[in-house]
Amino acid sequence: MFEAAVPSSACGRGRSAAPDPRWSLVVAVLGSGMAFLDGTVVNVALPVMQRSLGATVAEVQWIVEAYALLLASLVLVGGALGDRLGRRRVFSAGIVLFATASAGCGLAPRVELLIAARAVQGVGAALAVPGSLALISAAYPERARGAAIGTWSAWTAITASFGPVAGGWVVSHASWRWLFFFNGPVAALVVVLARRKVQETRDLDASPRLDLAGAALATAGLGLMVYALVDSGRIGGPPAGLGTQRTLAPLLLGVLTLATFVAVEARRASPMVPLSLFRSRTFAGANLLTLLLYAALGGALFFVPFNLIQVQHYRPTAAGASLLPFVLLISTMSRKTGALAARIGPRPLLCAGPLFAAAGFALLAFPALGGSYWRTFFPGIVVLGIGMGLTVAPLTAAVMGAVDPRHAGVASGINNAVARTAGLLAIAALGLLLVQRFNHTLDGALARLSLSPIVLAAVDGQRHRLGAADFSAFDGALRGPLRAAFESAYVAAFRTLMIASAALAFLAALVGLVWITDRPSPPATGSPAPR
Repeated sequence: MFEAAVPSSACGRGRSAAPDPRWSLVVAVLGSGMAFLDGTVVNVALPVMQRSLGATVAEVQWIVEAYALLLASLVLVGGALGDRLGRRRVFSAGIVLFATASAGCGLAPRVELLIAARAVQGVGAALAVPGSLALISAAYPERARGAAIGTWSAWTAITASFGPVAGGWVVSHASWRWLFFFNGPVAALVVVLARRKVQETRDLDASPRLDLAGAALATAGLGLMVYALVDSGRIGGPPAGLGTQRTLAPLLLGVLTLATFVAVEARRASPMVPLSLFRSRTFAGANLLTLLLYAALGGALFFVPFNLIQVQHYRPTAAGASLLPFVLLISTMSRKTGALAARIGPRPLLCAGPLFAAAGFALLAFPALGGSYWRTFFPGIVVLGIGMGLTVAPLTAAVMGAVDPRHAGVASGINNAVARTAGLLAIAALGLLLVQRFNHTLDGALARLSLSPIVLAAVDGQRHRLGAADFSAFDGALRGPLRAAFESAYVAAFRTLMIASAALAFLAALVGLVWITDRPSPPATGSPAPR
C-alpha cells in the first residue's frame, strides 16, 4: 500500500536527510493513544456524567453514539485524505480538531452540547486514527515496519489498560470534565513534534477523487438506524416502540439509505469500500464474525459500569479497575496467538475465542445484588478476556491474509470500521432490549407495592434514569422498597443483555467454523486491544 508513498519535498526542494523514523512512532503512539484513552475513560465516567448532567438513558447513549457514529462512518475517508493531501497534515488536523472538541466536551453546560462536541471529536479521531499507522508505515522501511507497528500496538494496549483505572480515579477525586481537559496539552505536544520531527508524505497513486457520497450515505444510514433504536427504547414522554411510526420510519429509511450506499459503492471507480474484497470467503466471514462479536462486546461493556456503579455501588475507581483483567489478558495474549495463527491457521482460534467469549458473557449474567467482586464479576471478566485474547490477533491475521497485499490498508480499515459500526448499533439495539426488560420487571415489582396513582406517576418519572433513579423526594418508608425494585429490575435486564451478548458471540464462533479457511495467514503484529 505504501510503495508509492513519497516525501512531499521530493517534487522540488528536498531535505538533506530524512528525520529519525522513531519520532514518527512517538507521534503516532501519543496521538492515537489519546484517542484510545478517551474511549476507555469515558465509559467508566458515564454513570457520573449522567448524575451530574441529569441525563436520561437515551442521552447517555448518545454521548457514546455521536462519537462512534462519525468515527465509524469517516475513518476510511480519513485514511484516504491522508494519502492524498499528506499524512502528517491530515493527522495533525485531526489531533487539533479532537483537542478542540475535547475542550468543548469539558466545558459543556448541558448534555446536548456535550453530545455535539463528542460528534466533532469523532470527526477528529477519524482523521487522526488511520493516520497514526500511516505515519509509521511511511517512515519505516519494510524490514523494520513490523517491529515498529508491534511497538505501537503494545503501547496502545497499555493505554487502553490504563484508561478505566485512570478514568475511575479522576471522577472519584475531581470532576469528570478533567477527562477531556487533559487532551489539550497532549495534543499540543503531538502537533509540535509532528511539525518538527515527522516528514510529510503522500501517496502518488492515491485516487484524486474522494468518495464523499459514500461517506454521507453511510453516516446518514447508520445515524437514522441508531436514532430509531435509541428512541424506541426511550422511557418517558410520548410513547415509543419499534412498531410506532415515529421509530419505524427512520429505521426503514436508514436501511434503505445503507442499501443505496452499497449500490453506489458497487458503481464507483474509487469506492470508499471496495465490494470486490468481499468475494473472498474468508474476508467476508472475518468481517461478519467481527460484526457479531464486537456487537456483543460493545453493547455489554457499555452497560457494565452502570451496573457496577449505580446498582452494585462500586466506587468509580473500583469499577474501572474491575475491567483490568480483561484488557491485560488481551494485551498479553495477542502476540502469542498471532504467531500461533500463522502456524495452524486462524480458523481454530476464531472458533475457540468467540466460544470463550460467549461463556464469559454467560458468567456475567449470574451475579445478583451484592457479593464479592472475586466471586461475582471477576470470573466472567477473566473468561471474556481469554476469549478476546484468543480472537483479536488471529482475526486481524485472517483479514490481512485474505486479500492481496496491495489492499492490506483498505482491508484493515474496513475491518476497523466494521468493529466500530458493530458497537455503534449494539449499544442502541441492546440498550432497547435492556430497557424493555427493565420496564417489564419493574412493572411487576411496583404492582406488588400497591402504590397510589400519585406516587406511581412520580415513580414513572424516574424510569428514564434506570439505576440512577433519585428517590430523595419520596416518603422515607418508600425509598428502600423503591430503590430495591429499581435495582432488581436493572439486574434482571442486565442478565438478559448478557445472554443476548453470549448468543451473538456463539453465532460468531459458528461463522468462524463455517466461513474461515484453514490456510495459515501472516501474524498480525499490529492488533490493538478492542476499543
